[in-house]
Amino acid sequence: MTDTQIAIPPRSEIPLAYQWNAESVFPDREAWEAEYSAIAAALPTLGALAGHLAESPTALAEALELAYSLQERLQRVYFYAGMCYAVELTDTAAETMNGRAQALAAQASATASFIEPEMIAIGNATLLKWLATEPRLTIYAQYIDNLFRQQAHVRSPEVEEVLGLAQAPLTAAASIYDVLTSNDMKFAAARSGTATTPVAQSSRLGLMRNPDREIRRTAWESFSDAHLAMKNTLANTLSTTIRRDIFYARTRRYDSALEAALTPINVPVEVFHTLIDTFKRNLPTWHRYWAVRRRALGLSDLHTYDIWAPLTTASPRMTYEQAVDYICAGMAPLGDEYVSTLRRGCLEQRWVDVLPNQAKVGGAFSGGSKGTYPFIMMSYTHELESMGVLAHELGHSMHSYFTNREQPMVYTDYSLFVAEVASNFNQAMVRAYLFDHVPDRNFQLGLIGEAMDNFHRYFFIMPTLARFELEFHERVERGESPTADDLNTLMAELYAEGYGSEVTIDRGRDGITWATFGHLYANFYVFQYATGISAANALSQRVLTGGASAAADYLGFLKAGSSRYPLDVLKSAGVDLTTPQPIEQAFAVLSSLVDRLEALIDYPVQ
Repeated sequence: MTDTQIAIPPRSEIPLAYQWNAESVFPDREAWEAEYSAIAAALPTLGALAGHLAESPTALAEALELAYSLQERLQRVYFYAGMCYAVELTDTAAETMNGRAQALAAQASATASFIEPEMIAIGNATLLKWLATEPRLTIYAQYIDNLFRQQAHVRSPEVEEVLGLAQAPLTAAASIYDVLTSNDMKFAAARSGTATTPVAQSSRLGLMRNPDREIRRTAWESFSDAHLAMKNTLANTLSTTIRRDIFYARTRRYDSALEAALTPINVPVEVFHTLIDTFKRNLPTWHRYWAVRRRALGLSDLHTYDIWAPLTTASPRMTYEQAVDYICAGMAPLGDEYVSTLRRGCLEQRWVDVLPNQAKVGGAFSGGSKGTYPFIMMSYTHELESMGVLAHELGHSMHSYFTNREQPMVYTDYSLFVAEVASNFNQAMVRAYLFDHVPDRNFQLGLIGEAMDNFHRYFFIMPTLARFELEFHERVERGESPTADDLNTLMAELYAEGYGSEVTIDRGRDGITWATFGHLYANFYVFQYATGISAANALSQRVLTGGASAAADYLGFLKAGSSRYPLDVLKSAGVDLTTPQPIEQAFAVLSSLVDRLEALIDYPVQ
């Protein structure tokens, strides 16, 4: 019986060493409550500055400093409540805290909504003069440039206030989705013979990697069928979010929701379309992989639930601590500071909420705020794949660590577009180290499995979901109202194209895939995983071959935050995502992994 088959423990049974360091954020919930109240009480002070920013450079500097000070404090309150809830969704007190934090964030957004319209009214020329006379405004040069670049999309103070107030109700669908899928949704047990195994959000991927095909099949069917049973509700929650995206786009006078998602980070919509076009052109690489995987598993036909199956019956396993050691070794080219900070965070400062527990939200994420540790929520299961997830999230966390240390609050909100570069970069670096240093055949097969899991998720599923998301948005923008069955049909067709003739498709269960990804509740987020893994592999190859200067360029990228535009920061690090080249490079890496696998299964004895 594997660890993923053991009954999932309640939160109370998880050793403290493997729980996130909540007390470093707030010593207790009473302290959180006090800070919540203090922020709420301080918002009117900010609101009272409305109408006065044009009076002097000093008035503007004071307003911006107060706004960002409150934002920093609010982010800590928001994160703490959200993390308390994420690790135990049955904690109703944490659920209430999370809802209140969201409401306070919306109130704060509405209160601060006067700032940008008043700055635009002051005018770019005047503000540039003020930058030269008021030292406290100097740091806002990039912010001001970005503001006037988007001037046409900033509305009047009254409209901006309404948009701020609308934030909470217009994002509620994502919260409903989380509660439904992680708490209320029940999954039938997976089966193999007379043995049964519980299925949960936090254990699903572990079950999909089980060597027992019947466990995999029944776990996949259980998970898919539970979502199919709720397809109409899930279609409505996602449709509400799509309509939210379009509402924001039209209110801010963008031509489309895609443009509204990318213009704020100064990424042309052509970058999205270049990714999709290059992905479709390279689908034969995926078709080849499915064929090689089927041979590696000794199957006559490959099904979706076989895509995660281990490539060896002696899959490598490791403790959390061993995984940290491997990750540190892989990241050594970035230098001692990077590695020692990462190690201390994982083993001493409790950045990571490590183990699965009952009612823990599925998946993994990195979170926190300026002034806190860059925390990680995951469910570690002792496999190479879990090590990969940990490396991935540590990429995010180290990105946040350096950005929060080097940048003022105004530039700590780096975009999702660059975030997925840092996470996938770590995986590529660790993988390269292990391919070179652990020659054992079973380990190599396990490592290829981890790599292909990563590429499958971020370089197959995510661009496929991006194609789905674009079509869904465009249908609604045309005035259509797609049903759950329409969405399932669209998803199944996209999967059929991606699988080709090499995978046996289950149109119903493959078609509901869209409902299993909460990522779709963030406007055009999913494609950024694919651009991210493309840039990450290009940059990792550069660091591994370019020495100290390439590593310094990459660390400069981690420290930049949003102090420069994402494409410019990436170009400084050594990659240009306005061209297909990084995406083609990633497909070359993918092809080389298929070559490795084919060599190991054709010539098993060296």
